[in-house]
Amino acid sequence: MYARVVRFSDVTPEHADQIASEIKSGDGPPPGVPAKSVTMIYDADSSTSVVVVTFDSEQDMKTGGEALDAMDTSDTPGSRVSVDTGEVKAEMSV
Repeated sequence: MYARVVRFSDVTPEHADQIASEIKSGDGPPPGVPAKSVTMIYDADSSTSVVVVTFDSEQDMKTGGEALDAMDTSDTPGSRVSVDTGEVKAEMSV
Protein backbone atom coordinates (compact mmCIF):
# COMPACT_ATOMS: atom_id res chain seq x y z
CA MET A 1 0.00 0.00 0.00
CA TYR A 2 1.12 3.56 -0.73
CA ALA A 3 0.06 6.89 0.75
CA ARG A 4 -0.02 10.55 -0.18
CA VAL A 5 -0.08 12.87 2.84
CA VAL A 6 -0.95 16.51 2.22
CA ARG A 7 -0.84 19.25 4.87
CA PHE A 8 -2.96 22.38 4.51
CA SER A 9 -2.95 25.67 6.41
CA ASP A 10 -5.56 28.43 6.65
CA VAL A 11 -8.40 25.90 6.81
CA THR A 12 -11.66 27.43 8.01
CA PRO A 13 -14.09 25.34 10.04
CA GLU A 14 -16.69 25.78 7.30
CA HIS A 15 -14.37 24.53 4.57
CA ALA A 16 -13.23 21.62 6.75
CA ASP A 17 -16.88 20.67 7.32
CA GLN A 18 -17.63 20.92 3.59
CA ILE A 19 -14.70 18.68 2.61
CA ALA A 20 -15.49 16.23 5.41
CA SER A 21 -19.09 16.02 4.21
CA GLU A 22 -17.90 15.29 0.67
CA ILE A 23 -15.62 12.52 1.94
CA LYS A 24 -18.41 11.02 4.08
CA SER A 25 -20.94 11.15 1.23
CA GLY A 26 -19.61 7.85 -0.07
CA ASP A 27 -19.45 9.08 -3.68
CA GLY A 28 -15.82 8.02 -3.76
CA PRO A 29 -12.67 9.97 -4.54
CA PRO A 30 -12.51 12.60 -7.27
CA PRO A 31 -12.40 11.35 -10.88
CA GLY A 32 -9.02 9.98 -11.86
CA VAL A 33 -7.98 9.24 -8.26
CA PRO A 34 -7.83 5.44 -7.77
CA ALA A 35 -7.73 5.77 -3.97
CA LYS A 36 -8.21 2.94 -1.51
CA SER A 37 -9.08 5.29 1.39
CA VAL A 38 -9.21 8.97 2.29
CA THR A 39 -8.75 10.31 5.83
CA MET A 40 -8.97 13.99 6.80
CA ILE A 41 -7.63 15.25 10.13
CA TYR A 42 -8.56 18.78 11.16
CA ASP A 43 -7.04 20.90 13.93
CA ALA A 44 -9.34 23.87 14.55
CA ASP A 45 -6.92 25.47 17.02
CA SER A 46 -4.22 25.85 14.37
CA SER A 47 -6.52 25.98 11.30
CA THR A 48 -4.60 23.11 9.72
CA SER A 49 -5.64 19.90 8.08
CA VAL A 50 -3.87 16.75 6.98
CA VAL A 51 -5.36 14.53 4.28
CA VAL A 52 -4.07 10.98 3.92
CA VAL A 53 -4.97 9.15 0.73
CA THR A 54 -3.97 5.50 0.35
CA PHE A 55 -3.50 3.55 -2.85
CA ASP A 56 -2.97 -0.10 -3.74
CA SER A 57 0.13 0.55 -5.86
CA GLU A 58 2.81 3.11 -6.51
CA GLN A 59 1.41 3.66 -10.01
CA ASP A 60 -2.08 4.33 -8.60
CA MET A 61 -0.48 6.86 -6.21
CA LYS A 62 1.27 8.62 -9.10
CA THR A 63 -1.91 8.64 -11.20
CA GLY A 64 -3.95 9.93 -8.26
CA GLY A 65 -1.32 12.55 -7.44
CA GLU A 66 -1.45 13.92 -10.98
CA ALA A 67 -5.25 14.23 -10.79
CA LEU A 68 -5.12 15.82 -7.32
CA ASP A 69 -2.41 18.28 -8.37
CA ALA A 70 -4.57 19.36 -11.31
CA MET A 71 -7.59 20.11 -9.09
CA ASP A 72 -8.89 23.65 -8.70
CA THR A 73 -7.48 25.04 -5.45
CA SER A 74 -11.02 25.93 -4.31
CA ASP A 75 -11.64 22.16 -4.04
CA THR A 76 -8.94 21.79 -1.38
CA PRO A 77 -9.36 22.47 2.36
CA GLY A 78 -6.92 25.42 2.43
CA SER A 79 -3.44 26.42 1.26
CA ARG A 80 -1.28 23.40 0.49
CA VAL A 81 1.85 23.45 2.65
CA SER A 82 3.44 20.09 1.85
CA VAL A 83 2.97 16.79 0.05
CA ASP A 84 4.66 13.58 1.15
CA THR A 85 4.34 10.26 -0.63
CA GLY A 86 5.64 6.80 0.03
CA GLU A 87 5.11 3.16 0.77
CA VAL A 88 3.20 2.31 3.92
CA LYS A 89 5.62 0.07 5.81
CA ALA A 90 3.43 -0.62 8.83
CA GLU A 91 -0.16 -0.12 9.89
CA MET A 92 -2.15 -1.19 12.90
CA SER A 93 -5.89 -1.17 13.47
CA VAL A 94 -7.27 -1.89 16.92
